[in-house]
Amino acid sequence: MRCRPPRPLCPCPQEECLPPRRIVSLIASSTEIVCALDCGDRLVGRSHECDHPAWVAGLPAVTAPKFEVTVPSREIDSRVRALVEEAVSVYRVDAEALARLAPDLIVTQTQCDVCAVSLRDVEEAVCATLPSRPALLALEPNDLASLWRDMRRVADALGVPERGVQLVTRLQRRMRGIAERLADRPRVRVACIEWIDPPMIAGNWTPELLHLAGATDVLGRPGEHSGPITLDALSAADPDAIFVTPCGFDLARTRAEMPALAAMPGWSGLRAVRDGRVFLGDGNAFFNRPGPRVAETLEILAEALHPGAFRYGHEGRGWERWSGVPGAESRSAPKS
Repeated sequence: MRCRPPRPLCPCPQEECLPPRRIVSLIASSTEIVCALDCGDRLVGRSHECDHPAWVAGLPAVTAPKFEVTVPSREIDSRVRALVEEAVSVYRVDAEALARLAPDLIVTQTQCDVCAVSLRDVEEAVCATLPSRPALLALEPNDLASLWRDMRRVADALGVPERGVQLVTRLQRRMRGIAERLADRPRVRVACIEWIDPPMIAGNWTPELLHLAGATDVLGRPGEHSGPITLDALSAADPDAIFVTPCGFDLARTRAEMPALAAMPGWSGLRAVRDGRVFLGDGNAFFNRPGPRVAETLEILAEALHPGAFRYGHEGRGWERWSGVPGAESRSAPKS
């Protein structure tokens, strides 16, 4: 027996229909977008990764990973690859919990089946048990342009389109101010590593953020997904600075995983390592979360790469300088 498809988003003018009042957000970034649009009071459920603003932790979580996420990054990669090769989802969606929450809008994503719950997962859960047939909004933030578009789409879906325009305009103005201050400075050659073991290079919106931060991404390409990178390729590029920002890892977790990267042949010979310009970034809260805090991510990049020009107070919270292998002496910050 075929299930009924999810209800599409209403295309009619806003005054002719009621905006959704019960929202379940299954992406951490969309939760932040909803709250930035002053609609957080409509949230009734979240994903297990939604953690900002802090109060959303009190909402019911309706998703969970299918494996233990505290294992080393190499083991996480192996388990994810095994699930993907079997065409099995990486996450569980609690359809019964969704039914109890009775949402009229569910926000999910189609950008990456590994990063968050996929549209397919949600459609299966909706078809299985949800009598309310909530509308589904699937975001796909592949670059900055689509990130801004997604923010406006969320605002449209919530019936507050003007707030979406205002939010995007505010963030773009804030980021443009940073780029203008760096326009005449020499560009820093940077590589951004999005996974430690095996190493993967960041893509999507990260190369654009680096450009705005007065840098040139030596390996990543705007709009392209992250992909594997060899130490030989990194050595050939020999960037002036390296950011390590693993998807889903905070600073403490990234710091704990760094010995695996530092032990790889060729790492110690890199210019950025020799010069003490390896930076750890909070990939969970900032670098890999395409929401309103993308502006703070740019501030982090600018602050770390140009310490004499920017002081936002993100050091120690959003980024830190890697001091080397355990027991190594920390290097002082070079002046820009």
